[in-house]
Amino acid sequence: MATSLACAGFFFDTEPIGEPRLPALNACALCSKPLARDSDIFMYRGDTPFCSHECRYEQMQHDAIRARQAASRSAGRRQQPQSIKIKVSKTS
Repeated sequence: MATSLACAGFFFDTEPIGEPRLPALNACALCSKPLARDSDIFMYRGDTPFCSHECRYEQMQHDAIRARQAASRSAGRRQQPQSIKIKVSKTS
Protein backbone atom coordinates (compact mmCIF):
# COMPACT_ATOMS: atom_id res chain seq x y z
CA MET A 1 0.00 0.00 0.00
CA ALA A 2 1.12 3.49 -0.75
CA THR A 3 1.24 5.79 2.24
CA SER A 4 1.98 9.46 2.61
CA LEU A 5 5.26 10.47 4.19
CA ALA A 6 3.62 12.91 6.61
CA CYS A 7 1.47 10.33 8.35
CA ALA A 8 2.57 6.84 7.35
CA GLY A 9 0.05 4.13 8.12
CA PHE A 10 -2.89 6.36 9.04
CA PHE A 11 -5.93 5.06 7.16
CA PHE A 12 -6.86 8.43 5.61
CA ASP A 13 -3.58 8.53 3.73
CA THR A 14 -3.48 5.02 2.34
CA GLU A 15 -4.82 4.06 -1.07
CA PRO A 16 -5.14 0.52 -2.35
CA ILE A 17 -2.86 0.01 -5.33
CA GLY A 18 -4.65 -1.17 -8.45
CA GLU A 19 -8.13 -0.45 -7.06
CA PRO A 20 -8.91 3.15 -8.10
CA ARG A 21 -12.71 2.72 -7.91
CA LEU A 22 -12.81 2.26 -4.15
CA PRO A 23 -13.84 5.50 -2.43
CA ALA A 24 -11.16 7.22 -0.39
CA LEU A 25 -11.90 7.94 3.24
CA ASN A 26 -11.22 11.65 2.87
CA ALA A 27 -14.66 12.84 1.64
CA CYS A 28 -18.32 11.91 1.99
CA ALA A 29 -19.45 9.70 -0.90
CA LEU A 30 -22.73 11.62 -1.24
CA CYS A 31 -22.10 15.30 -0.56
CA SER A 32 -18.28 15.32 -0.96
CA LYS A 33 -17.83 17.10 2.37
CA PRO A 34 -14.26 16.58 3.62
CA LEU A 35 -14.05 14.06 6.46
CA ALA A 36 -12.00 15.34 9.38
CA ARG A 37 -9.60 13.00 11.13
CA ASP A 38 -11.24 13.64 14.50
CA SER A 39 -14.88 13.19 13.37
CA ASP A 40 -17.03 10.10 13.02
CA ILE A 41 -17.24 8.35 9.67
CA PHE A 42 -20.44 6.51 8.85
CA MET A 43 -19.75 3.51 6.62
CA TYR A 44 -22.17 1.77 4.25
CA ARG A 45 -21.65 -1.44 2.32
CA GLY A 46 -18.28 -1.91 3.94
CA ASP A 47 -16.19 0.60 2.05
CA THR A 48 -18.28 3.72 1.36
CA PRO A 49 -17.76 6.63 3.80
CA PHE A 50 -20.36 9.25 4.73
CA CYS A 51 -20.13 12.37 6.88
CA SER A 52 -23.45 11.84 8.70
CA HIS A 53 -26.31 9.46 9.35
CA GLU A 54 -28.41 11.58 7.01
CA CYS A 55 -26.07 11.20 4.01
CA ARG A 56 -25.74 7.47 4.62
CA TYR A 57 -29.52 7.09 4.94
CA GLU A 58 -30.11 9.04 1.74
CA GLN A 59 -27.73 6.73 -0.14
CA MET A 60 -29.49 3.70 1.35
CA GLN A 61 -32.82 5.06 0.10
CA HIS A 62 -31.41 5.61 -3.40
CA ASP A 63 -30.09 2.04 -3.43
CA ALA A 64 -33.44 0.65 -2.25
CA ILE A 65 -35.29 2.52 -5.01
CA ARG A 66 -32.86 1.25 -7.65
CA ALA A 67 -33.19 -2.31 -6.32
CA ARG A 68 -37.00 -2.13 -6.46
CA GLN A 69 -36.88 -0.73 -10.00
CA ALA A 70 -34.51 -3.48 -11.12
CA ALA A 71 -36.70 -6.14 -9.50
CA SER A 72 -39.84 -4.80 -11.18
CA ARG A 73 -38.10 -4.68 -14.56
CA SER A 74 -36.90 -8.27 -14.25
CA ALA A 75 -40.32 -9.41 -12.98
CA GLY A 76 -41.95 -7.67 -15.96
CA ARG A 77 -39.68 -9.53 -18.34
CA ARG A 78 -40.55 -12.87 -16.75
CA GLN A 79 -44.31 -12.24 -16.95
CA GLN A 80 -44.39 -11.26 -20.62
CA PRO A 81 -45.27 -14.25 -22.79
CA GLN A 82 -42.70 -15.07 -25.39
CA SER A 83 -44.36 -15.44 -28.76
CA ILE A 84 -42.56 -17.19 -31.53
CA LYS A 85 -43.69 -16.93 -35.12
CA ILE A 86 -43.22 -20.00 -37.22
CA LYS A 87 -43.62 -19.84 -40.93
CA VAL A 88 -45.44 -22.87 -42.25
CA SER A 89 -45.43 -23.51 -45.94
CA LYS A 90 -47.74 -25.98 -47.64
CA THR A 91 -46.29 -28.28 -50.17
CA SER A 92 -48.73 -29.96 -52.51
